[in-house]
Amino acid sequence: MSPVHVPNRTPARLAVYRHTIAAVLTLCMSVKTFGQQVAPSRDQDTRTQIPTFLRDAFLTVNIGAIDQPFSQQQLEPGFHAASVTVPPVGVRVVLLGREFNRFLSAQASYLRPVNYVTYGVIAGPDVAGHHVRVNFGALTVTGRAPVRGSLNVYGELGLGLTSRTGFDESRASVVRDAHYASVVAGAGLEHRINRIWALTTGVTYWPGRSAVSQPRTLFASGGVRYTMRPLPETRVEANRDSDYVFPAHLLQIEYSSGIGYAINDFVSKTVPVFWGGRAKVGFGVATHYDQNVFHTRKVFALDLGVSAGWYKTRQNSDRFHTLSVYPLLRWFVMRPAAADVYVVYSLAGPTYISKTVLDDLDTGHRFTFQDFIGAGILAGRARRLNVGVKLNHYSNGNIFTHNAAVMIPLTISVGYAF
Repeated sequence: MSPVHVPNRTPARLAVYRHTIAAVLTLCMSVKTFGQQVAPSRDQDTRTQIPTFLRDAFLTVNIGAIDQPFSQQQLEPGFHAASVTVPPVGVRVVLLGREFNRFLSAQASYLRPVNYVTYGVIAGPDVAGHHVRVNFGALTVTGRAPVRGSLNVYGELGLGLTSRTGFDESRASVVRDAHYASVVAGAGLEHRINRIWALTTGVTYWPGRSAVSQPRTLFASGGVRYTMRPLPETRVEANRDSDYVFPAHLLQIEYSSGIGYAINDFVSKTVPVFWGGRAKVGFGVATHYDQNVFHTRKVFALDLGVSAGWYKTRQNSDRFHTLSVYPLLRWFVMRPAAADVYVVYSLAGPTYISKTVLDDLDTGHRFTFQDFIGAGILAGRARRLNVGVKLNHYSNGNIFTHNAAVMIPLTISVGYAF
């Protein structure tokens, strides 16, 4: 019997560990430039006030009717659909907006239908029903004019992005992919409840493009806007005059062995509070550095973070790395004597990913987004020791035509807070 050759993976793993150690040292050295050098004392703590760069920033969520007149026209010659279903409900979210004054603001937004267009059984080559995913992004400027009292009329204009993912059969395109930029415009009414909350209603228009058989899109909606304003001094002092610990900095090292996908499936399908993905990671290590920029008296904290990760996929052992910046929302759900217990959620952290084809799946472009959800504890008298678990996800949010998405299962982290 000939001897079995066992490949030596030690050098590759040592390389990963070396990269990890180097990243940790780099992050440690960058603390001085990224934020405060040491955790401030209670009297010096300025994190109980909305930070300057977030003042007058806003988030908006709108839900309404989306009109996309898809038909047989979008099919390539030789195909015919038995049915075309165009769901009527869509959601638009302003991920980040900035109010310059009461008359002018700018915002980045994302629009998608709740359910995608579906083409039923198609004659020609035998094709089952398929979804056509169309998503919209926009960078716009909004001008407002008062009508009466707290009621304003507004107009919106800017750059729109339309991204359509079609489908193939037997290597023949049935509905082609499409990706193009255009002007986007809208108008509507706003009712300011107070300086923080407002109700909005209006119509937004994304033009179609005949060269790729993409119809125009109209979105009529209503929603609510939340604007971050400086807190009154009494509340700032109440937040500051607290015995609860909110670490100024948190440095973590995390490891994923590629197990725990049942949890990913549960939170992405059974209870859809997070996202799944088709490309799956079998091994990964990452470093995270979080800096707290705002906290309330006891429960809520807002951090900004940077991370670097090295991963290997489960199927083809494709190796790739990521670099991310991200916002992080942290809620302290329990604060017993022994440790503080928290949950975290991070959404849409801009990310560089080193490979776009993983396990023979096209994830899009090297620009993508990092999301994660998790829980952890801060233990010890000064709450220095950190242990946590996370689920991670990389996806471009369908702003590009290909988006297989990367799913990272249960990740265990240890860290040090200061």
